[in-house]
Amino acid sequence: MILIFLFSFALSFLATIPTIYLAKKINLVTDKTKRYHPAHTHKGIIPRGGGIPIYLAILLTSILFLPQSKIIIGILFASFLLVTLGLFDDHGDISPYLRFFGNLLISAIVIGFGLGIPYISNPFGGIIRLDTWQIPIDFLGHHTLWVLADFLAIIWLTWTTNMVNWSKGVDGQLPGFVAITAIFLGLLSQRFTVHDISIQSVTIFSFIVAGAYLGFLPFNFYPQKIMPGYGGGALAGFLLGILSILSFGKIGTAVLVLSVPMIDAIYTILRRFKQRKSIFKADWGHFHHRLLEIGWGKRRIAIFYWLISLILGISSIFLKGIEKLIVFGTIALVLLIFIVIINRMKKIA
Repeated sequence: MILIFLFSFALSFLATIPTIYLAKKINLVTDKTKRYHPAHTHKGIIPRGGGIPIYLAILLTSILFLPQSKIIIGILFASFLLVTLGLFDDHGDISPYLRFFGNLLISAIVIGFGLGIPYISNPFGGIIRLDTWQIPIDFLGHHTLWVLADFLAIIWLTWTTNMVNWSKGVDGQLPGFVAITAIFLGLLSQRFTVHDISIQSVTIFSFIVAGAYLGFLPFNFYPQKIMPGYGGGALAGFLLGILSILSFGKIGTAVLVLSVPMIDAIYTILRRFKQRKSIFKADWGHFHHRLLEIGWGKRRIAIFYWLISLILGISSIFLKGIEKLIVFGTIALVLLIFIVIINRMKKIA
C-alpha cells in the first residue's frame, strides 16, 4: 500500500514539472492584470491546469495496480471528462452554469457504471435504505435503475465536486486536506463495501488519490508555482465523494472530515442568497478570505486546514453516527460566531 502511494506521489510530482512549462507555453495562466477573478488571492502570473498531473498519476497508477472493474473504468472515464471540462475553464473561464450542468452529467455517467448509494447509516442507529424504488431497463442488456439511490448519488457527487473546489483559494490549501481525507476514507473502507469492487481496491484507490495530491503539493504550497485550477479542485471533490460512497456509504465520515469546507460552502450559498447574487458566481467571502482579512498568512491558513482535517479524520475512527453529527454542529456554530465577529470588526473599522 505504501509503495503504491509513493508511486502515485512520484508520478504526480514528476508530471507537474512539464505541466508548469506547458501551461506557460500555451498561456494557460492566471494574470490578474488581464483576467480578473474576485476570489483569487495570488499575485503575479501563475500557471493553471493542475488537474493534468494529478489525473495522469491517478490514471497510470490505477491501471498498473488496481484490478480493472466496471466501476474503476467508470471512475477514470468520468474523471477524464471532469479534468477536460476543467481545462476549458482554466483557459477561458467558461460559464459557471455550464460547469454545473457538466458536473451533473459527469456524475450521472459514473453512476451509470454501477456506482450508487443503496443505503446510508442512520446517525440514530441502523440504516436508511435507498434502493427500494427500482426500475428494470432492458436496453443494451438488462439494467436496474435505483431511482432514489441514483438521484441522491448524483446530487452528492455534484455537491462534493463544487464544495471542495471552493476551498482552494490559498496556496497549498486544497492538496493537503484532500490527501488527508482520502487516507481516512481508505482506512475506514476496511470495514465494509457494498459495490462490485473489493475492499482492498477501495483502500488502494484512496491511497492513489492521496499520493497524487500530495505529489502536487510541493509545487502548490506558498509561493505556488502552479494552481490546481478547476480541473484539480473539482476532481478532488468528485473523487472524495466517490470514495465516501465506495467506503460503505461513509457519507457521515466525509461530512465530518470536510467540515470546514462544507460549512464554508453552505455559508457561502446562504450569503449569496441573502445578497441576491447568483450562488454559482465566485466572489470574495469564503472562510479562507476571512482569515486573510484578519492577518493570517497563506502558509498558516493551509496548515490550519490540514490540521483540522487530520484531527477530524482521527476523530472519525472513534466517533459514532450521532456523535459525528454533534461535532459537525459544534464546528458550524464556532465558524458562524467567528465569521460574525469578523464582519462586525470590519463594519467598526
